Amino acid sequence: MLFLSQRVQSLALPMTIEMTKKSRALQEAGHDIISLSLGEPDFDTPDFAKAAGMEGIEQNYSHYMPVPGYPDLRQAVCEKFQRDNGLRYRPEEIIVSTGAKQSIANLMMALVNPGDEVIIPAPYWVSYADLAEFVGGTVVSPKAGIEQDFKITAAQLEAAISPRTKLLIFSSPNNPSGAMYSRTELEALATVLRAHPHVWVISDEIYEYIQYGVEHVSIASLEGMWERTATVNGLSKGFAMTGWRLGYMGAPLELAKACEKIQSQITSGASSIAQRAAIAALHAGPQPVQYMIDAFTARRTLLAKALSEADKLVVKAPEGAFYLFVDASAYLSPSNPTALDLCMRLLEGGVAAVPGEAFGLDGYIRFSYAASEEDLRRAAERIVRTLNGLNSAS
Repeated sequence: MLFLSQRVQSLALPMTIEMTKKSRALQEAGHDIISLSLGEPDFDTPDFAKAAGMEGIEQNYSHYMPVPGYPDLRQAVCEKFQRDNGLRYRPEEIIVSTGAKQSIANLMMALVNPGDEVIIPAPYWVSYADLAEFVGGTVVSPKAGIEQDFKITAAQLEAAISPRTKLLIFSSPNNPSGAMYSRTELEALATVLRAHPHVWVISDEIYEYIQYGVEHVSIASLEGMWERTATVNGLSKGFAMTGWRLGYMGAPLELAKACEKIQSQITSGASSIAQRAAIAALHAGPQPVQYMIDAFTARRTLLAKALSEADKLVVKAPEGAFYLFVDASAYLSPSNPTALDLCMRLLEGGVAAVPGEAFGLDGYIRFSYAASEEDLRRAAERIVRTLNGLNSAS
């Protein structure tokens, strides 16, 4: 007798996690696999954040905390939004969650009714579409390939909006492509959105600090957008604090309170110790972690150059995040009809990567360069050898 709900049966594991599981299983079986599949900085949490967490333990922050976060942390989030993004929030408009993923899930549950349409430009982070469908939404996904720098146009957004549209969700810097919307490009999207006041926006800015000389702009800072935008961020990427599970969002009060209500029923507040560490990180800002950006910059150059040796691979250096999202469509064939098939060939060659269909675009492959330069060199050699081998065999 089938007892599981239709809701959970329709939900898949993110392919990023699936590919990581496959690579770990092979590694445990004794195979030499270099994993470029998971989006996690390979740095340790900075000492100043760890010290603040340990101080929280010593100060006995070990009891239940307010569901939306400690007041001093929410104030620190407000100051960060003002300092870095030009956004004015009050502490009561801030909700601290167990990672930015929970913030996004809370927002999906708070905004989307069954039958509502959710616009998710592709390429998109793997969980957006699954979460939208999990709450009964219908995904509408305009596509933007490498030929348009992985960013949709205002015309594409206009064409995707209908009377049933409830929400637009996107990330900048983007996962998986690293693309960043410029101020001009965001203004063009905002012009469309102003003509459709029924459409809300979730702006996922988790990779904000990982960018390569390009201005980061929050869409909520543009005229008329704050009132209909939830801005999501967190500490996992910029401060290498993935295991601390600390994300946050700023949103108009009614939406923030709705998310607080949802969170109170599911997890209550985020880790008390992680919250104390988060205060130190937010007050510090990006300057103390510039060494991470410098390392990612060097790795970005290294991997992009090394992969250019693959005969038919189209590589574009990203503006942010720590991924190369490469066009491998020229390698598709009757024997390897999808990017997933190509990723399985790469896994046989000793490298784990994530196929583009996980992000809404087939024919592409995502490689994370959150790995050592030595591993990236070895991985690139294997990737080039495997793909050129497919090319010569076809």
